[in-house]
Amino acid sequence: MSEDETKWTCNVCTFENWPKSLKCTICLSPKLSHLISQGKSQDIYMMAPLISETCSDSTAQSSSISSNPHNKWSCSVCTFMNWPRAAKCTQCSSQRKQSPSPTEPSNYTLSDLSNNASVESSTACVLSDNYHNDRNKSWSRSIKWTCASCTYENWPKSVKCVLCHTPRPKIDQSCQTLCDGDENRLRHRINRCDVPGLYSPINCPTIRRNDHLPPETTEIQVSTPLASASDISRTSNNYLEECRLRNVRRNNREVDWTWLNACIGVVDGDAEPVIEYLSVGGDPARQLNANEVALLKRPSAFDSGYTLVHLAIRFQREDLLSLLLSHTGVTRTAAKRVPADISRTLAADIRHMIAASLKQRRGEFPCYFITDCVTFSLPAEIEDFNSIVQERLFDDLLDRDAQKELEEESPIINWSLELTERLGSRLYALWNRSAGDCLLDSALQATWGVFDRDNTLRRALGESLCEAAAVLYPRWKEAETLQANLLQFSLDETQWQEDWAMLLSLASQPGSALEQMHIFTLAHILRRPIIVYGVKYVKSFRGEALGYARFEGIYLPLLWEPNFCWKSPIALGYTRGHFTALVSLEPETEDVLGAGANTRSGDDLRVIFLPLMTVDHQRLPVHFLTQEELGREEEIMKQWLDCCVTEGGILVAQQKILKRPLLVAQMIEEWLAFYRGLMRRPITRTSSPDSHTQVYSSDGDSDQE
Repeated sequence: MSEDETKWTCNVCTFENWPKSLKCTICLSPKLSHLISQGKSQDIYMMAPLISETCSDSTAQSSSISSNPHNKWSCSVCTFMNWPRAAKCTQCSSQRKQSPSPTEPSNYTLSDLSNNASVESSTACVLSDNYHNDRNKSWSRSIKWTCASCTYENWPKSVKCVLCHTPRPKIDQSCQTLCDGDENRLRHRINRCDVPGLYSPINCPTIRRNDHLPPETTEIQVSTPLASASDISRTSNNYLEECRLRNVRRNNREVDWTWLNACIGVVDGDAEPVIEYLSVGGDPARQLNANEVALLKRPSAFDSGYTLVHLAIRFQREDLLSLLLSHTGVTRTAAKRVPADISRTLAADIRHMIAASLKQRRGEFPCYFITDCVTFSLPAEIEDFNSIVQERLFDDLLDRDAQKELEEESPIINWSLELTERLGSRLYALWNRSAGDCLLDSALQATWGVFDRDNTLRRALGESLCEAAAVLYPRWKEAETLQANLLQFSLDETQWQEDWAMLLSLASQPGSALEQMHIFTLAHILRRPIIVYGVKYVKSFRGEALGYARFEGIYLPLLWEPNFCWKSPIALGYTRGHFTALVSLEPETEDVLGAGANTRSGDDLRVIFLPLMTVDHQRLPVHFLTQEELGREEEIMKQWLDCCVTEGGILVAQQKILKRPLLVAQMIEEWLAFYRGLMRRPITRTSSPDSHTQVYSSDGDSDQE
C-alpha cells in the first residue's frame, strides 16, 4: 500500500479511516493532520483557537465514547439506543429530536475544510437515512443476484448460477462501476456526473459499508435511500416474493423425490422408479398430500390421499399393481398374542427363576449352565377348540411366514406323515422378536415359553465365551480351519484372533446377530443338544441365492461330560436371518415306537420325535467336531441323544417333555382362558378378530420388525 493510501487513525475513537476522508466515519471528528497542514499556509496563532477547540471537543467525546463506544442516541420515548445516523427509533419509530451538532460546517473557519466537510456531510446524509435503522435489524444483507432460470440467489462475484449454470444477466456498466467502488469513488462519481438527475445524490444507488463489523465480515450493500411510494410498494412486494420463493426452495429440499418419482412412474408405466422406491424401504401404502400434489402439477392424475396402488388401478398398470400388492401385504397380519404377553407378571417371574438357576462351573471350563431342564410344548386342549378358534389361536401364536418357508417352499420340517400323523410330532414355529435377539428368544421359548427380555441368556453367553475362551477357541479354530481347507483358503493367527474378537463382541451386545459358535456355546449353557432345522441357502428378497446358510445341523455340548447333560434336545428353525422355536402339541396317548423301542408315557413324561435326517434321508451334520471325531458322527449322536429308528426307517431323537413348572402352567392357563372365552361367543370368519378384544404386543415389537 502506498503512502497516499495509508489510512489515518482518529484521535477520538481510534477508527482507521480512508486517507481522503476529512472526518472520522464513526464519530465525525475532523482530521487533525488536515488542520495542521492547513496551518502551513495561515498564521499558526490564528489556528490555535481552532486546534484548542478541537482538542477539547475530542477530550469530551473521548470520555463519552468510553461509556458509549458507538455514540448511539437514546430515544426519548422508549429509551432504545439507536445508531448515531438513524433518523427514527428502530423500536417505536419516533422521530429523533434535533440538537445542535458539533460537526456542522459552520464550526470551522477554514474555507477548504468547510467545503470538504459540507460534501462529506451531504454524502453521509444520503448514505445513512434508513440504513442505520436497518442496521439495528440486520447486520448483514448480501447483494445476491437472482437467476432468471431457477430463481436461485447467487453471491455477487458468481459469474454463472451455481445450480443451473445460467450466465449472470448483464448490468449497466455505470451502475456496476458504482457498486464496485468505495465511498471516495462514489463521491467522485457524483461530483463529475454528466447526465443530470441520473446519478444525483437522491437517485443514485449508494454504497454502504458495515464498518461496525469485523474486517473479515465487512460487506458492501447497495440500496436507494430515498424512494417514492411506488418504489416502496415494489420493494415490499419483492420482499414478499423472495420469502415465498425461499419457502418454495426449502420445501423442495425437504420433498422425497424418490416417492414422487415412483408416483410419476406408475402414471407413466415406468417400473424402474417404483422398484427403486421399494428397494430403499419405501412404504407402498404412503399417501400423497396436498403439497406433493401441487409439486407434481398434474391435478388430473394425482389427488390427495392417493397411494401407488390407487394410481396403478386408475391407470390400469396391472404389472405394477402385482408388484405393489406383493409388497403391501393386503392381508394384514394379525396382532400377535403369545402366552408371555398375556400374563406379563408371570413371565417376569419366570425370567427371574431362569436367572436364579444360572450357575458357573469352576475348573478348566468355567462356563455358565442352567440347573433345570424344562421343555415347552403347546397344550393338548387346543385340539378341543373348534376350527375357527384354532385358526385364530394359531394366527396369534405362530410365525406363518417361517412355517410356510420351512414346510412348503423347502420341506425341512413335517415332511414325514409317519412323524406328524402317527407319532403326533408335528412342529410349530412360534413367533418371536426379530431385533437381533431371535436366537436367544427362541431358545428360551423352546424351554420356558418366554422371551429373553432381560438379556439374561445373552449375558451368560458373552461371559461364557470370554471366561472359557481357553477351551472354546481351539475347538472353534479347528472346526473353522477344516471348513477353510474345503474351500481352499487359509488364515493366519492374526486373522483368527480378529474373528474371535468379533464373536465375543457380538455375544455381549444386545440386538447383535449371532453365529454358529454362539449356538454351540448355548448348547453348553442349556446342557442339552440343539437341533437346528434351517434353509440351506440364504436368498435375497428376489429369491436369488446369496450363499450357504450353514446353520442347519446338530449342536452337542461336547465340552461337558455326557453324564452332566440331558439327552433331550430342543428344536429351532432358521429362515432368512431369523430363528424361531419349534415346539409340538403334547401327546395324550402312549405311543409305541418303531424298531422295538417302547417308551413310557404318562402324566409326568411325554415324548416327541425329532428327525435327525433330511427329506432325502441324509443325516444332519454335527458341528464343531475335531479331526479325530470326524467319521464317528453316528456314534457320537447316540452317545449324546436318545436315538431310535421308526418303522419307516427314519432316524429320530426323543424329546422328553416333563411336567411343566408351576409358573409356566399358570401362564399357559391364563393364555387358554382367553380362547375359552371365544368358544362361548359366536364368531364368524368375516368378523374382525380385534373388534371386541384387547390386542397384546411384545413391548412395541411387531412381527414385521
